[in-house]
Amino acid sequence: LTPRGPCHVAGRLNPAAPWEEFLLPPDPPTPGATARNPLGCPGGPEGGHRLLVTGLHACGDLSPALLRHFARSPAVAAVASVACCYMKLSTLPQPPGRPVGYPLSAWVAGLPGHELSYRAREAACHALDEYVGRLRRESGCLRAHCYRAVLETLIRAADPGKKHPGVQTVKKAHALSFAQYARLGLPRVGLDPAAVPLESEAVGAMLEQQHKVVAFFSLTQLLAPLVETLILLDRLLYLREQGFQCALVPLFDPRFSPRNLVLVAARAPLGAVLSGLDGDSSEDGDSSEDGDTDAGGAEPPREGQT
Repeated sequence: LTPRGPCHVAGRLNPAAPWEEFLLPPDPPTPGATARNPLGCPGGPEGGHRLLVTGLHACGDLSPALLRHFARSPAVAAVASVACCYMKLSTLPQPPGRPVGYPLSAWVAGLPGHELSYRAREAACHALDEYVGRLRRESGCLRAHCYRAVLETLIRAADPGKKHPGVQTVKKAHALSFAQYARLGLPRVGLDPAAVPLESEAVGAMLEQQHKVVAFFSLTQLLAPLVETLILLDRLLYLREQGFQCALVPLFDPRFSPRNLVLVAARAPLGAVLSGLDGDSSEDGDSSEDGDTDAGGAEPPREGQT
């Protein structure tokens, strides 16, 4: 056999675009040329092959966009989605006609109180098992949570419009002093460290509250699996409402990677696909194997289902 490497294609993915415009090149074609979907026409790629669309740690709205394209594209035989960055999901309200990342399903959208705050969605992205280990070891890494809380307080004081500042992770933050940490973080949100008091008595008093920050963060971690489950079940129910068979599969130990739940769906029965996996994932409450779900709407989870 002659091995052939993967073919990498860069393109835009518009969740509202038809399949013909899936993954169009990010730059306009040369004059006189026509932009072409690298995956083929709506009926499938050239040669009659069918596609498996996968998303590995697909960030924010990218995961819902892949599911929408799967639902309306006959050329895609199956989809496997591992999500990430739930805090970047778009939520209601949105401009008319613009798709949202959460909720996807009509069933969850009809639930009273289904809304998820930015903070709740952000907490769902953390690694619970890893955090438990840090607590047991009383790891110095826990200091970074207090550093981040104090830094965000200073950022909001300097610029009240920055409610969720996207401060990138500072490597080995726990090994730095807070002033060193802040001088690295403030420029990333467009603030001058020299204009922000970093060694005042007020900052010192906030840093002494580290134990309270860790306790609060620990409580949010207890609720994180609940939020992630709601988001993933919303996606599963969306696919059921479209008439597809689907399942949420815990594919590996979450200590290896916290995003271990894989949403799989296909236009054919999943039994043969899932039969080789460990456990009884294809028979639990998160899968649909009987194929009798109407395309017009799925039934809500029955009592006793996970």
